[in-house]
Amino acid sequence: MSTEIYFANNYRDLCEQHGTASGFQFEFYCWRCHDTWRSPFEPYRGGRLAGWLNRGIGTASGLLGRAWWGVTSAAEGLAGSGWGNARDAAFQRAIGAAQGHFNRCARCATYVCGRCWHQEQGLCFTCAPDSAGEMMAARQRGVNDMVTQQAYDEGQRQGKAQDGQTARQLVCPRCRAECHGGRFCPGCGYELAQQASCSSCRATLPDGVTFCPTCGQRQ
Repeated sequence: MSTEIYFANNYRDLCEQHGTASGFQFEFYCWRCHDTWRSPFEPYRGGRLAGWLNRGIGTASGLLGRAWWGVTSAAEGLAGSGWGNARDAAFQRAIGAAQGHFNRCARCATYVCGRCWHQEQGLCFTCAPDSAGEMMAARQRGVNDMVTQQAYDEGQRQGKAQDGQTARQLVCPRCRAECHGGRFCPGCGYELAQQASCSSCRATLPDGVTFCPTCGQRQ
């Protein structure tokens, strides 16, 4: 049996070792779109036999005594000893079947499904994007860029009419409500961005000063 492992990072082991539903199944997925394909379920006879014996003992143990416990333990031991080889063989069969559903990209070495495979280039669509799809995406980017530029130009035109020199307050100093740059507080009506001036020299005073920093007059 080959020791080379394929699909090392894009499969999921769904095998069940114990119980009446024990068996082998593997799920493989496309590296690009993550669509999945599952291998056909293969029952594991040894695990099923041990499961049925355990289920039977649950109803017959009171009548048949401890002898049946030895029988089921032996069955579980045989099932466990053959599990590893049986799983490896089932995995190799699943890989062989999965190779008919996936393609290995020669550039990025990932496995992709048929919908993500560029047959003419022998590459996945991530490495060799579809020309028609790229054209339509580029066209839409051009539309979006033009709309963005037009909106930016309109914003600049409107900005010329705005007063960018007057100070704006975003939070009311009295009630702490958000003011969004308005002249009056929407919460308490306080007039915002008031600029106090010196009673003597009329210079603008910083908040909280007692003396004018320009002429020294007490306010």
